[in-house]
Amino acid sequence: MPIKNDDFLTMYRTMLTIRRFEERAIEEYAKGTLPGFIHSYIGQEAIAAGVCAHLRIDDRIVSNHRGHGHCIAKGADMKRMMAEIYGKKTGYCKGKGGSMHIADFKIGMLGANGIVAAGLPIATGSALAAQLEGGDSISVVFFGDGACGEGEFHESLNLASIWKLPIVYVCENNLYGVNTATSYSMAAENVADRAVAYSMPGVVADGNNLETVYETAEKAVSRARAGEGPSLIEFKTYRWRGHFEGDGLPDLRPKKELADWKKKCPVAFMERQLIEKGIIDTAALSAMNDEVMTRIQEAVDFAEASPLPDPEDALEDIFSN
Repeated sequence: MPIKNDDFLTMYRTMLTIRRFEERAIEEYAKGTLPGFIHSYIGQEAIAAGVCAHLRIDDRIVSNHRGHGHCIAKGADMKRMMAEIYGKKTGYCKGKGGSMHIADFKIGMLGANGIVAAGLPIATGSALAAQLEGGDSISVVFFGDGACGEGEFHESLNLASIWKLPIVYVCENNLYGVNTATSYSMAAENVADRAVAYSMPGVVADGNNLETVYETAEKAVSRARAGEGPSLIEFKTYRWRGHFEGDGLPDLRPKKELADWKKKCPVAFMERQLIEKGIIDTAALSAMNDEVMTRIQEAVDFAEASPLPDPEDALEDIFSN
């Protein structure tokens, strides 16, 4: 089914919002105003926007350490996101979780996770819950190429296939785990090649082309909603920044490789598509950018004006005997 112009614009706005949010977070981190770490999603925006465009509020997603884009695409409040990154009491986790643990159960965002591959069994469990609840809600889990070397990946896909769970496994293969290339760390050429071992569809697609992402995700989401079981999608993409801001590590990726991938910028490519298709003009694009920047500034202002947690807050939200 052809993508409607309004849907193109909505997804582009999501991509642009993710890009500007991440740029501002990087800027604030560089100034020393943010505690903790920032794992930038810049370069991968089309995946979150294209996949989440198919999801409803009752669908659940689970993210990973590079999760700001998934949160925004699922409809999270940027003010509460920014406050959490700032470590403030008004943040999603009351300032205690930080960048890698943002969650909003009300919109089906079950949280990001700083442990590699840990989101896979959580999402698989949420898909089992959806199956037991009845209806046609689904789960989606976003993870990187590094997670595919963990046992949780294989265990989760195996159970999901046995039980025909309504879940889509989305691997954002940005070709590197920190500084280790997948060509060195992975025996198979593609992550999606492993799907055959678990009797589910495995698809490799261009993660920098929004239209491709949208159409690929549509098939997997429809399959899950129809009760036909899980799918594994591998989107080839590339992160523009280092593993995380302030990691202090030399970037060992070839400079030409990074430059070539920047030429495939998903946001810039989408802008050209919108103009060529006559969906929007440069003046409207500029106005949209201004509106997005205003919302992000409001999020920063909210975070900066919010209070830090009180010392006694450390004793709240603790679950132990």
